[in-house]
Amino acid sequence: MSNLDARLLAQRIDTVLDILVAGDYHSAINNLEILKAELLSQASDEQEHKSAQPKSPWEI
Repeated sequence: MSNLDARLLAQRIDTVLDILVAGDYHSAINNLEILKAELLSQASDEQEHKSAQPKSPWEI
């Protein structure tokens, strides 16, 4: 189950849009790259949780 906060994500996207409107394209792109990395990291963590099989007590 995803613990993604849609409201927080929308606020961050709105911030990037404000930066774009102000004309600071470099900062907007940088913020989008940071957001993308965070989302991919969260998705990767969730995928690892789903694919991780519990080990038997005798496995080390």
